[in-house]
Amino acid sequence: MANSPDQDFVLKTVRERGIHFIRFWFTDVLGTLKSFAVTPGELDSTFSEGVGFDGSSVEGFSDIEESDMLAFPDASTFQVLPWRPADNGVARMFCDIRNPDGTEFEGDPRAALRRMVEKAADMGYVMNVGPEMEYFYFKNATSPDPIDEGGYFDLMPLDNARDLRRDTVLTLEKMGIPVEYSHHEAAPSQHEIDLRYGDVMSMADAVMTYRLVAKEIAVQQGMHASFMPKPISGESGSGMHVHQSLFDTDGNNVFFDASDPDAHNLSETAKHYIAGILHYAPEFAMVTNQFVNSYKRLSSGFDAPRYTTWSMLDRSSMVRIPMYKPGKETAARIELRSPDPAANPYLAFASMLAAGLAGIEQGLELQPPLSAAEVEQMSAAEREKAGVRELPHNLGEAIENFENSEFMLDVLGPHIHQFYVENKRREWQEYCSCVTEWEIGRYLPTL
Repeated sequence: MANSPDQDFVLKTVRERGIHFIRFWFTDVLGTLKSFAVTPGELDSTFSEGVGFDGSSVEGFSDIEESDMLAFPDASTFQVLPWRPADNGVARMFCDIRNPDGTEFEGDPRAALRRMVEKAADMGYVMNVGPEMEYFYFKNATSPDPIDEGGYFDLMPLDNARDLRRDTVLTLEKMGIPVEYSHHEAAPSQHEIDLRYGDVMSMADAVMTYRLVAKEIAVQQGMHASFMPKPISGESGSGMHVHQSLFDTDGNNVFFDASDPDAHNLSETAKHYIAGILHYAPEFAMVTNQFVNSYKRLSSGFDAPRYTTWSMLDRSSMVRIPMYKPGKETAARIELRSPDPAANPYLAFASMLAAGLAGIEQGLELQPPLSAAEVEQMSAAEREKAGVRELPHNLGEAIENFENSEFMLDVLGPHIHQFYVENKRREWQEYCSCVTEWEIGRYLPTL
C-alpha cells in the first residue's frame, strides 16, 4: 500500500533533518501520556503494520492474558521536539491503538473522541474548541511553594514565571500549536495559556502536548509546573475553560443567529446544545473532574461553578456565553467552565460533545439564564422547578452519577466506563480512609 502524503512528509523530514528517535505518544484512560521510541529504519513499516507493545502495563488498557496491542502512528501529528538536541534529534507522533487483528481498541481514549467526531459529522457538524488552561509553577514537586506573588494580569519585573510562560509559548508555536494569549492568573504563581480555536481532535492532541511542554520548560529552570486542580487552600484553583462551537460543512457557525428573539445571538441549535451540556453535566463530571482534588476546586468558590446554570456574563455559571465580539458570526460560542486541566482531554471533549449532540437530538429546551448569586438565594424546590441541578460535591457523588449513567456508558463504551468506575472507587476509598492534617489539627487536641 502506498504511503499517504503525510507519511511521505514524515519520512522525508526524518531523513533530511537527521531525526534519530521518533517517539510514539498515546494516553492511558486517565490521560497520562505514554511513550516509546522507534528508530528511522523501523518507521516506514509502522505506518502499515503498527508497533506491538504490552497493553497490560498501561492503566486501563488490558489484562495480562490479553496484553498484545498495536500502536499506529498518525503522521499528521508529526512534530520535532524543540527541547531535545538538534543533532540526532527527536520527533513525536500521536498514535491510535488497535487490537492484534487490526480492529479499534475500545479502551483507546483517542478512539472514543473519534467516535463522537464521526457522530457529529453524520449530523452535519464539525466541533471546534479553544481551551483556557490554568496551572501553577512551584519550586519543586513536593510542596506547593509559589515562585511569585502576582495576581490576575500582573506584570512584575524580573519575574521568573513570566519567562517560563514565554518559553512555553515559544516552544508550543515551534511545534505548530498556535497560542492566542497568556497571562498571570488570580492566585500566586498561577498562570494561563490559551490555545487558538481548532478542531476538537487536534486540540486534544495539543492539550496533551501543552501539559508536557509546560513541565519540560519548568524542569529546565529547576521548577515544577502543576496542573493539579486545587493545590493551595484559600486560593483559586485551576480550570480548563473550554470554548466550543459547531460549524456546518460549509464553514458556517451554526451557533449564531442574529435574529435570536432573546437577543443572545444564539441559534436554536446552540440552545439545544447548551441544554444538553447542562442536563448531562452531573453525569460526565467524573470525566471532566476526575480526581478527589477536583472537587476541592468546585466547592470552594473563586468563580468555580457549583450548579448547572448558564448566563451571558456571570463567570460563576457553569456555561457562559462570551460577548467579546457581539454580532460576529465566527466568534459565537459557549464556554464550559467546570472542567479542570487534569482531565483526559480526549474523554472530556468526547463527553461534552456527546452531551451537546444529545441536546440537539432530543430537542432539550434551554431554561432562562440565571446567575450564581440568584441560584444561591433559591430553595432546593425552586432550583428543581428552574431545572437547576448541583454538580457533585465530591468524587464519591461523581462516581455514583457516572456509574448509573446509561448515557456515559454509551459515550465511552463498556471498557472505559467499567475501568473508570473501578479505578475511581479505589481512589475514593483510599481518600476516605486517610487521616488528614486538618483532622489532626481540629480533633487531636480536644478529643
